[in-house]
Amino acid sequence: MPHAKPTVFEGLALCALLCAVGGGTAGAQQPSIGVAPVTLSEHSYLFDTAEEHKVRVVVVARGLKHPFALALLPNGDALISERGVALRLVHDAAGASGAPVLDPTPIAGIAPPVPAYRGGGLQDVELDPGFARNRLVYFTFNQPGAVPPAHGPGPVRRLGIVTVMRGRLSGHALTHIEQVFTTGESGYSGGSRLAFDRDGMMYLTTGAPFDTSAQRLDSVYGKVLRLTHEGKVPADNPFVGRAGARPEIFSYGHRDQLGLIVDPLSGAVLDTEEGPNGGDKINVILAGRNYGWPTVSFGRNYDGSIISQAPLAPGIEPPLIVWIPSIAPGNLMRYTGARFPAWKGNLFVTSARRGEIPRTGGLERIVLNAQMGELRRETLFTELHQRMRDVREGADGNLYVVTDEDDGALLRIEPAF
Repeated sequence: MPHAKPTVFEGLALCALLCAVGGGTAGAQQPSIGVAPVTLSEHSYLFDTAEEHKVRVVVVARGLKHPFALALLPNGDALISERGVALRLVHDAAGASGAPVLDPTPIAGIAPPVPAYRGGGLQDVELDPGFARNRLVYFTFNQPGAVPPAHGPGPVRRLGIVTVMRGRLSGHALTHIEQVFTTGESGYSGGSRLAFDRDGMMYLTTGAPFDTSAQRLDSVYGKVLRLTHEGKVPADNPFVGRAGARPEIFSYGHRDQLGLIVDPLSGAVLDTEEGPNGGDKINVILAGRNYGWPTVSFGRNYDGSIISQAPLAPGIEPPLIVWIPSIAPGNLMRYTGARFPAWKGNLFVTSARRGEIPRTGGLERIVLNAQMGELRRETLFTELHQRMRDVREGADGNLYVVTDEDDGALLRIEPAF
């Protein structure tokens, strides 16, 4: 539980609880689910955790619009993508030389213009492995795609075209922007993630939660793609030369993937995959493997009905980690720093909500053995009631997190001693 400023924080929680309970007094009206929005009004919050005690969560910056991705620069600044909107800069996010400041002006040069539909525009941001030398920044962008016909009374899901772009960070602008890769195909306009491996290969996630694209090798959606840093197809990709298959595909059968890393310790490619109602996973991504969606799942449909009689099947790659109920996982990281010795080698996964209850997000910590087998896990910082979306380890050994909120924040997790 947090120990700093208890009267202010507990007051927020009590107010939120009363609002939630009060929503159910209107007779036929359903009560509100979850607590009311909570503002991070304090400079910092103290927590005690299972294996690292006196942990401080510092509010580095606020006022971000639904931040999705975070890239930490060598000089201690931070680039943050506001999902679908803009790329922002937080000066001195590490706080080494002064007070952090969110620059009021977005980074110039992001192109093409932001599409005016939900899910369009900017998504992930990732530094080139040689950023200190070449200043290259990669980002994913959903360009406008086809408008599918409406089915029933629900909203029309606008499709997008997932694109990878890059530019050179010069001052407060991205210059020499170029398109590195485009799917060339309309699909689900969800989030996408980028990661580079030790050989400079680039991995890209795409989602397919609402149809059977994930099982089709002629579609790049519901996949992990593998490309060179120039957006070309590596000759050793598993489906190169196979008739009717997209050669960019590295693995398939994925639902919605909002996390992707190359593990700095093992070199393994790991993703987080959001199930429907339960069945969120961490997968070890292997060449040519099928991860099951929508044929099999550990989850259920949102109306509670069963998706598959069994969560695994012959030919389906089992997950490394699974969550039931769901946690709505975002990005993940493997901790290698020295500031939290008891956390060394642990996996950290951001979460937007637990068990379909709004404002129950936090940070999941998973302890692994040398063979990446799970030993135990701990859920952290749910008392802040924030949708956590990305987590990175800083050069200073602290953890940095962005919260996916209307008033989104950059948080720094550091020892409180």
